[in-house]
Amino acid sequence: MSEKTLYRFPEGFLWGSSTSGPQSEGIVAGDGKTKSNWDAWYEREPERFFDQVGPENTSTFYQHFREDIQLLKETGHTVFRTSIQWSRLIADGTGAVNEQAVAFYRQVFKSIVDEGIKLIVNLYHFDLPYALQERGGWENKETVYAYERYARTCFDLFGDIVDTWITFNEPIVPVECGYLGDFHLPGVIDAKAAALVAYHTQLASSLAVKACHETHPDHRICIVLNLTPAYPRSDSKEDQDAARIAELFQTKSFLDPSVLGVYPPELVDILKKHDILPLATQEELTIIKENTVDFLGVNYYQPLRVQARSSQPSEDEPLTPHYYYEPYDMPGKKINPHRGWEIYEKGIYDIGMNLKEHYGNIEWLVTENGMGVEGEDKFREKGVIQDDYRIDFIADHLVELHKAIEAGANCKGYMLWTFIDCWSWLNAYKNRYGLIELDLDTQERTIKKSGHWFKELSQNNGFER
Repeated sequence: MSEKTLYRFPEGFLWGSSTSGPQSEGIVAGDGKTKSNWDAWYEREPERFFDQVGPENTSTFYQHFREDIQLLKETGHTVFRTSIQWSRLIADGTGAVNEQAVAFYRQVFKSIVDEGIKLIVNLYHFDLPYALQERGGWENKETVYAYERYARTCFDLFGDIVDTWITFNEPIVPVECGYLGDFHLPGVIDAKAAALVAYHTQLASSLAVKACHETHPDHRICIVLNLTPAYPRSDSKEDQDAARIAELFQTKSFLDPSVLGVYPPELVDILKKHDILPLATQEELTIIKENTVDFLGVNYYQPLRVQARSSQPSEDEPLTPHYYYEPYDMPGKKINPHRGWEIYEKGIYDIGMNLKEHYGNIEWLVTENGMGVEGEDKFREKGVIQDDYRIDFIADHLVELHKAIEAGANCKGYMLWTFIDCWSWLNAYKNRYGLIELDLDTQERTIKKSGHWFKELSQNNGFER
């Protein structure tokens, strides 16, 4: 029997999980919440959502937060991340503050902090007030300033409890899925709009950083980015170029302005070439330059494998990132058969080295990493889901994260996606990610095997493998 290795993490390393308001809270009659983009889409096209489960149900955190916070303790959390729903807090995004929402969030935040759990609060998790969506959403610069006012409101209302903030979660996702695809509203293919939405989102993030530092100089604020490393099929110049451009679109488009304060010149040149570079004032670019994040949240699920295009784009082909590269389906890759995503643990090491070498070794947290599995009920024994596959997934990634930290990466914590099985947009509850099982019919919560393992991981600040 081979000898096990002990993977011990630095003192003070944080262990926990992430969720979001729209994916966990649900809607209660009379709670004062106004409609979000997701509420409106579900009303219009419920058949687009898996099993027609919409955002009004989710995991009823609104009613059960006290019990759920106890489950945080039972699963060893020392850190927890959730989000405020803009459409819950401020009527239609720009109207009156909902006092019921203020009371709810203050209770939640105080209860978490009182348990000795570090709280990180995200301001935006794909959930735009629908009234703003109807006025052009993030294509309209008014949304930028509405968001800035919303952020300042949050800092004022909750800044006595919360001291660590996130501006946006995975801002590239609504750009790709809503303006270069049909998985978020408005579901169009429009590269010029996509570039504008990305720019406006970055400007809004930088304005929130500025507001946070002005109102609470002792607070810390970051952006959460899904840093998906792009790996070329081969060492050929063509494949290497494809990977470089893929990273420009997928990663550097938000990473560089958020951390370095400037956009990559090559990305600017590409947008200029296609006549889709957003108009930016010098004042706006100065705001981005002077208001970089204090640390970084990193979401990592899978790598991006690319190759050079097999044919030249036609003159009438609409611009998408695939104008410059094609996906590469690598033979023999390790895969999560339930989700269809590649599992490549070394990606998390490569992210750490990239941040160390090119981004000033900025402090960062893993803010999402996890494994979605459909039909977990088949793994139930004696009433508990025996999710050894999730334990292996976490441990395998932690081996690479430990290696990165040993090599000097400035990572301060690991947060799994997710705490309790949550609602996942169009996929609803198709794939389960939680340490804790949710029975949708009864709303009963049951800790999975991984939840008990995670508590030991946290208590030991490491594991043997």
